[in-house]
Amino acid sequence: MRDIEGLGLGRSRATGGFWAAKADLVSREMLRHQWEALNDEVPGAERSHAIENFRIAAGESKGGFHGTVFQDSDVAKWIEAASYSLARGPDPELEARVDEAIRLVAAAQRPDGYVDTYFLVAAPDKRWADLAWGHELYCAGHLIEAAVAHHASTGKGSLLGVARRLADCIDAAFGEGPGKIRAACGHPEIELALYRLWRATGEARYRDLASFFVRERGRDPGAFVDKEPLGFDIPKTKAFRADYFVGHAPARDLREAAGHAVRAMYFYSAMADECAETGDRELLDALRELWDSLERRRMYVTGGIGSQAQGERFTVDYDLPPDTAYAETCASVGSAFWASRMTAIDPDGRYADAVERAAYNGALSGVSLDGRKYFYVNPLESDPAVAAARADLEHVMPRRVAWLGCSCCPPNIARFIASFPAYAYGAGGDAAWVHQYVEGEASFELGGSRLSLSVSTDYPWFGEVRLRLGLAAPASFALKLRVPGWCGSFTCSVNGRPLGPAELPVERGYLGIRREWRGGDSVVLSLDMAPRFLRAHDSVAELAGRLAIQRGPLVYCFEEIDAGKGLHELELDPEGPVEAEFDADLMGGSVRIEASGYRVTRERRDGPGSPLYAPYAGDRERRRAVKLVAVPYHQWGNRAPGQEMRVWLRSARPL
Repeated sequence: MRDIEGLGLGRSRATGGFWAAKADLVSREMLRHQWEALNDEVPGAERSHAIENFRIAAGESKGGFHGTVFQDSDVAKWIEAASYSLARGPDPELEARVDEAIRLVAAAQRPDGYVDTYFLVAAPDKRWADLAWGHELYCAGHLIEAAVAHHASTGKGSLLGVARRLADCIDAAFGEGPGKIRAACGHPEIELALYRLWRATGEARYRDLASFFVRERGRDPGAFVDKEPLGFDIPKTKAFRADYFVGHAPARDLREAAGHAVRAMYFYSAMADECAETGDRELLDALRELWDSLERRRMYVTGGIGSQAQGERFTVDYDLPPDTAYAETCASVGSAFWASRMTAIDPDGRYADAVERAAYNGALSGVSLDGRKYFYVNPLESDPAVAAARADLEHVMPRRVAWLGCSCCPPNIARFIASFPAYAYGAGGDAAWVHQYVEGEASFELGGSRLSLSVSTDYPWFGEVRLRLGLAAPASFALKLRVPGWCGSFTCSVNGRPLGPAELPVERGYLGIRREWRGGDSVVLSLDMAPRFLRAHDSVAELAGRLAIQRGPLVYCFEEIDAGKGLHELELDPEGPVEAEFDADLMGGSVRIEASGYRVTRERRDGPGSPLYAPYAGDRERRRAVKLVAVPYHQWGNRAPGQEMRVWLRSARPL
């Protein structure tokens, strides 16, 4: 029931602007730095040992396994990211590193297709014995995804052959038949990977196995609970109940975004893949309700998800504290995976809005502007001194680091950035869809017509998007352009002629322009990017009386480097002047916002010897007018790491 087919990287690419610069950063810095980290060559960084684990499993080195039980997935995601980078153009040095990584994986693979370095090196007699926590199928899924990406990007079949043998090994072990294991993995991933392998190879067994794993999860809500994991300890708390594994109910009965945020996003992505293949309306209904739960009640304004550190999980509706937020980078990336799949089966601009929100905010904040340092979690408020002292803020890092003991996020954000143009376009029926505004090129097959689209834009800094169509012969079809939910007004012209109100129908978030198009036709869409003040739902207790600023798709924040210490003393005036200006010297080019506000202090300041609590004595506040400088949230912590930051400030006026 897929209404829109994505174009993939083979038919869409970034040629300039914001995303081409980010893709260049991936290939120039991130992948090289990550390769060094995976090989333990980054001074002062956390030890990875991931490549060495494969050497040991292949018999090419001596030693023991080191790292998390899912350490293999770091290598797989790195290969996937590197493959997307190679699709942009030749890079002999990077290709040689990818080939070496693939050689090691193939050398470690056993004759029956099995490969997982933890179970080959550290627990050789425990294969499939710890499905709750062992991550075997999770690691296999990432390896399969890497193989599909590598084959599509380079045409080479070396890793795809490894992946098919691994998938065959899994197919022989799991299922509903006699002698097979009827169970799912504690961490979803194999499901959506097998769907990708099915589409890449046409082998129906992989589709059927994916469908089995989707159906199996939640059949027995106790399947993952109170299991003793191999290789590490898990505290016995309510954070790790059945919903943590998204195993508390069958897929069609799920209605609230719950449990471990990354697990949830990956499984909901697999549910969407299943829906696309089967047309299951019950599954679509469940997915829509799950989406409402996430978007309307359990998502941060930055697109971050997962408000509780213990269990890296969702809690209850409207529990979105800014300071203790977990908002793992991988979870934001996962939400984009799911949202993009929802766009395909239920075309609605709100899904593409969510991809955009996560991409420009909660995901990109996870990597420094130089591409060599990372956040695991992405809070919306940071006071480094408090975070260093409080046990419940141990997860909040005041500055990005070169590598992490659990480094699932660095290669995940790399593969997301490198593949972002694939999220930008779709084709369905007689319509060409533009979901994301990326400077670049795309090619569509619409009926019997071939359409090439050239896009020029300075998005997200500015709201003008210029499109030029390439056609060999005139053709009638609809051009569907997303009008973002944040956009209050827009204009559009075709071949220089402004379209009137009656010619600007917006349905489910998309402007549809249907006409007979000719080669050389041009469209200019101009989106209003005036800064907006946002308030949270009344039920979000921690944000009562507070405001945030958004301009275009970018959420903004305030940093100590601009405002000085004591960000809690600041108030935003939503009725005062607000200005936005592009500054080419600000962090490599950024739009800075200056808003009106106040620094509020008491006329009589309490000294060190004053009592902690004192009777109210009519102390008057001193309100000093100030200009408040805000920068894009994803850029915070790059100028002065280890300083205070806040997305939400008190409002100077009643809300």
